[in-house]
Amino acid sequence: MLRNTVLVVDDEPTVRMLVRRILGREYDVIEAENGARAVEVAKANRPNLVLMDMMMPEMDGLSACYAIRQDSSTCHVPVIMLTAVTHELNRRLSENVMGASAYIVKPFEPSELLASVRDVLQKAKRVAEPAVSNAKDS
Repeated sequence: MLRNTVLVVDDEPTVRMLVRRILGREYDVIEAENGARAVEVAKANRPNLVLMDMMMPEMDGLSACYAIRQDSSTCHVPVIMLTAVTHELNRRLSENVMGASAYIVKPFEPSELLASVRDVLQKAKRVAEPAVSNAKDS
């Protein structure tokens, strides 16, 4: 069975390493160190999910999330914001305006991260299945 690929985007190498350790048993993990690179990597690799920090150099996570969600080649890829920013306004902006599927605040529990990734991937799969079956019926 093919494993889902998760793109982990954070300017802190230790955070990327930690997330890779948590997710690596169940998912293929690729990385990017800033928002601009995340957009490039998402277009080139078409991951199943993106975990994105909010505050990064070159392009912040909100702008990168929006760019990924607006591009026709990556618009279907769910994005989970993974950030130390706890303000409710940022959560609403991430989800309602920029298109993020979920919002996790650092520090996080490994079990919380895994549960969120599983949940978002399951929701994305349920959304994609009717589209695939409708295309076959045509």
